[in-house]
Amino acid sequence: MISAPPLSVLDLATVSAHASTTEALRNTTRLAQRAEQLGYRRFWVAEHHNMPGIASSAPAVLIAHLAANTSAIRVGSGGVMLPNHSPLVVAEQFGMLESLHPGRIDLGVGRAPGTDQRTALALRRTPEGLSAENFPDEFLDVVRMLAGDARLLRAMPTAEGMPEIWLLGSSDFSARLAGLVGLPFCFAHHFSSANTDVALAAYRSSFQPSQWLDAPHVMICASVTCAPTSQEAARLARPGWISFLSMRSGRPVAMPSVEEAAEREFSEFEEAFIAERRRGQLIGSPDEIETLLRELLARTEPNELMITNQIYDIDARIRSLELVAELAGVTAAA
Repeated sequence: MISAPPLSVLDLATVSAHASTTEALRNTTRLAQRAEQLGYRRFWVAEHHNMPGIASSAPAVLIAHLAANTSAIRVGSGGVMLPNHSPLVVAEQFGMLESLHPGRIDLGVGRAPGTDQRTALALRRTPEGLSAENFPDEFLDVVRMLAGDARLLRAMPTAEGMPEIWLLGSSDFSARLAGLVGLPFCFAHHFSSANTDVALAAYRSSFQPSQWLDAPHVMICASVTCAPTSQEAARLARPGWISFLSMRSGRPVAMPSVEEAAEREFSEFEEAFIAERRRGQLIGSPDEIETLLRELLARTEPNELMITNQIYDIDARIRSLELVAELAGVTAAA
């Protein structure tokens, strides 16, 4: 058993090659409900567009559904990609979510479009939406509108409280901004592990106390695939590697089955790419995951830990969450 900080979940509403988006969203709902039973603190969904393997293209809509189908777990975005949206729309959506589910909504904001330029242009309908240069000002507009700043437009409905606002990042840019404005920071260790230490140091060194935080508050998101044996864990992780390869090639596809993934042969370049990606992932049996988590937590000292994975089968995805919860001393509910 490890002494872990509070645990949370990031889910991509993964669409498998042999199922519909309806089934993918049902699986995400089932995963959120089980995470709540297990004692996970937060359940976040990501924003991706024009990707056949990911159904979470509208986080605010999905968050409303997940919050309505759970009762206590915090539900939020990991994240809303601000270059795709006007600040007022984001403030209105999350103000409404906070009004519907007081004290349970998180707004995680990122500065990458999370898609190709053509899709990003279709979302924002202006070339300015493709640039991250205006991100700090637009992010602060969202914060101010949610806080009821009288100098700006009023985001309606106005909730009695505010959603908990996080800055997300995979480099030190958002880390420094989060520190300067005194907000919590979540780092994407699951796909940018080489930048983790630098970004966390930048956040902590730049942190200025604010009305929201007196001291830095860090969450890292790690890719964790846990199964009864290391061989089974590697087998479960393989479809996710193929999905990531297809996305990086510019030809994203739905996630292949474990059996299909096992038959896929990789080129020398693909093998090297996967090996690099796997270095930042935690894959293995419970004993192996315990060791890897101890090392990661000792190195990064986060206040919270978020885990994610891309596992084809929903039962295996849930079992992975259960095994990690057990390692952290949380007893699985019946």
